[in-house]
Amino acid sequence: MNPLHRLPYGDRWTSTTASVAGMALLFVALGMAVATLVAAVDGTDAVALAAATAVTAVVGAVLFHVATPGARDAAAIFSAVGTTWVAASLLGALPYLLAGTFAVAGRPWAVVLADALFESVSGFSCTGSTVFGAHNPIESHGSGILMYRQLTQWAGGMGIVVLVVMVLPSLRSSGLGLIDAESPGEGIERLTPRISTTAVRFWGIYAGFTLVVAIGLLAAGMGPFDAVAHALSTASTGGFSTRDASIGHWDSLSIEVVLVVAMLIGGANFTLHGRLVWTRRFTHHRDPEFRGYLAMVGAGTLLVTLLLVDDGMGLGRALRAAVFNVVTLGTSSGFGNATGEGSAGDFTSWASGPQMVLLLFLVFGGCTGSTAGGVKVMRLRIGISHAHRTLRSFRRPRAVLLVRHGRTTVPDHLVERIAGFMVVYGLLVVGGTMVVAALGTDLVTAMGGVIGSLGNMGPALGEAGPTASYADAYSTPARMVLSVLMLVGRLEIFPMLLMLVAPYRALDGATRGLRIRARGRLGR
Repeated sequence: MNPLHRLPYGDRWTSTTASVAGMALLFVALGMAVATLVAAVDGTDAVALAAATAVTAVVGAVLFHVATPGARDAAAIFSAVGTTWVAASLLGALPYLLAGTFAVAGRPWAVVLADALFESVSGFSCTGSTVFGAHNPIESHGSGILMYRQLTQWAGGMGIVVLVVMVLPSLRSSGLGLIDAESPGEGIERLTPRISTTAVRFWGIYAGFTLVVAIGLLAAGMGPFDAVAHALSTASTGGFSTRDASIGHWDSLSIEVVLVVAMLIGGANFTLHGRLVWTRRFTHHRDPEFRGYLAMVGAGTLLVTLLLVDDGMGLGRALRAAVFNVVTLGTSSGFGNATGEGSAGDFTSWASGPQMVLLLFLVFGGCTGSTAGGVKVMRLRIGISHAHRTLRSFRRPRAVLLVRHGRTTVPDHLVERIAGFMVVYGLLVVGGTMVVAALGTDLVTAMGGVIGSLGNMGPALGEAGPTASYADAYSTPARMVLSVLMLVGRLEIFPMLLMLVAPYRALDGATRGLRIRARGRLGR
């Protein structure tokens, strides 16, 4: 019997997708409720946020009440994760719509809707791209909307589905698959035998890290609200700020130092942080990806500093600009320390040499298992090792050559998976660039936006730099294309493609009888 037929009579609908999405939306509603309390302090947007909270909570409660987890195969898991993120992004746009955040005079309703959706997707995917700008300054909005904006990134950083696995015992057998489908990289490692306990520990480390960053920013000179808000988007390597000029608003070296250290920690594998917290053993230096990550950031900083000095910038300003921008892009945080257009921190005003170095970090990002986006350092290392093996095989065609990651031999199936990922990623970059350029964007800005969206970076090259608004740099259709790429980048390519398998199977099964009868009639 079709489970949908049993639904009106009291039996629960067997659907992993609906069950996970329902609980996830309840967590999104909880974030909206927190923002509502913040808004009640200054009396701005409190009613709109409360209404958005109610609608999201009702939708989430209905889905969770009528559905129970069912199939636990890969297709169902990927469908559940992908659908959950789409649902969170759609309903996450409600606070912006009800508060009229983007309802600037003269803007068509369709553009306002697109802007709200773009900001929601950018928040939950931890991209940090924004449509706020000179026409609609961030500072002109109330604390409730601004706090909600930061909370979307904090929820998206560690992962909404990780929260769901943490509280739903019914997902015990499929919890690892759900977290694996949501976590960037090539899989996650358990911290404990029970996956729900692992999820609790990940979120505990994440929350503790956020608190430490907030205290550090407060000590460095930020006010309490800004310190908490930026701690939320720093721990998640998201990059949203409460100021139009981002970190450049403060022009403070001490604040930048705190953020650089925090971003480097956020861009590292949280499994390493978990081992440090729960075993009291520092094992980061033994991890080849972490060593490669620090080596890339260090080498990139040195090279950008030298290039900026060669272009006539003073050593002190060059070093400060290089450190902050390499780290913020290398961890996909997307903060900016530019004090204005054309300042030392505005990398779009640099010469092409240092910009090309930053392009490398736009692509590869941080470590697997971190809150950072990008292709990931591990894939880069394994890709280089595979290329080296291929070259050696021309000289020694009969030799058995292995791909290594540090001292570990990488199985061929994982090498093939990474090679396939890189090919699909390249096709998405080329195809996305062509589409965005065809929608009225110059080629450099189009390519920068596509790479930045796939890598969840935030600022990009061309007209979409750290001081720019995406509302000015891209047309409305182009921003919708970039929104899709943000979700693809956050959940990575294969999960987003595989999430379509389960709906395809359901549609195929529902229409199979019709196709058979149609073929029978044609055969007559």
